[in-house]
Amino acid sequence: MSPAARRRACAVIAAVAVAVLLSALPAFAHGLSSTVYVDLTSPAAGHVRTELELEYDLLVVSAADAEKDDPLFQTGNAAFEDHDTAKQAAALNAHARTVVAYVTQRFGVTAEGRPCAPAQEGGFRIGQREGVPYARMVLDFRCPESAESHEVRARLFPDSEGYVRDSKTIVTYDLDLRTGSTAIDAQHRSFSTQQSFLERFWQFFRLGAEHLLTGLDHILFLLALIAGSRRLREIVLAATTFTLAHSVTFILAALGLVQLPGSFVEPVIALSIAVVAAWHLWRLWRRRSHATDLETTGHGHLSLDRAGWTRLAVVFCFGLVHGLGFASALGINQAWSWTLLWSLLVFNVGIEVVQLSIIAVVFPLLALLRHRRPLAGLGTTGAIATGVSVMGLVWFVERVAGI
Repeated sequence: MSPAARRRACAVIAAVAVAVLLSALPAFAHGLSSTVYVDLTSPAAGHVRTELELEYDLLVVSAADAEKDDPLFQTGNAAFEDHDTAKQAAALNAHARTVVAYVTQRFGVTAEGRPCAPAQEGGFRIGQREGVPYARMVLDFRCPESAESHEVRARLFPDSEGYVRDSKTIVTYDLDLRTGSTAIDAQHRSFSTQQSFLERFWQFFRLGAEHLLTGLDHILFLLALIAGSRRLREIVLAATTFTLAHSVTFILAALGLVQLPGSFVEPVIALSIAVVAAWHLWRLWRRRSHATDLETTGHGHLSLDRAGWTRLAVVFCFGLVHGLGFASALGINQAWSWTLLWSLLVFNVGIEVVQLSIIAVVFPLLALLRHRRPLAGLGTTGAIATGVSVMGLVWFVERVAGI
């Protein structure tokens, strides 16, 4: 076998290995972690109205298991498999006592240390978040009228269902003459309406950082950008363009000026991963025997050629869609979500710090490899781009088909 053939074979093997490794990782992100959304308001003294949104399939499995209600699991799971929202709501309403018991044992409100009495208001409704069905319910908590502060506790998911690694509860509130938002997780199971500014800042900064670190699709998009960038200025421009784009849709979503269904956003995010990775592969194929020229760092001028500007335009367009995915993770799905706007910006800072950290670690290593071993750099970036592109296409097909 000739040296060129061996290099091609190694590149193919490496690409397949990357694809297999990525496919072994959790593509169905909602099955590993879940987010609960809560909105608290006080219509009158001693009255806390709580709207909760919980991931439907997890709620059915967890409530049925905890309360030993097998009929709920049978009917609820069948409705989930059929993608029938009317049947999903009917299953929950038929077993409302089971579901309410499960939720109120794990979510509660106290007023200055005294528990508030919960009661369900109305029935269950089904909505969508990031392409996943969510159950919506309202709990009416009756509290002492003299209370000046309230505390919320939440430990919803994971339970004995076994496949949920973690859960977070995003809370917005207009209570005790205060408005704001916070996040409850395994490290912080409760919050008080007297929570300090620094506590709220840190919670959403950490939430943004964790969202990028645990969001495999966003990490792969970033790796595709890094693999296709020859010089530091290229990845900096690409990352900055991506940041500007998803910041724009963050704000537009909070203003209620743009809103797209998860059934559109999630497949496009997957497609963006495949396209950006394939862009680098196309450049390598077009250069063929001169492809190693792309792997040397060089000292080019600061301006970009037409292909470079086109790449930035593509990154910007896809960044707009990624921003809608980020906004959805914070519950930005209604017009004028001002109580979440500040938290959204802090969340964005957490995302950017992690993004820059990944670039600071990965890009210098690739740049060093490209400089010292151009052929090895070519094979490495090609393998990364191939694996990422394959996974992007797989996710695109899965999300379009609703698998």
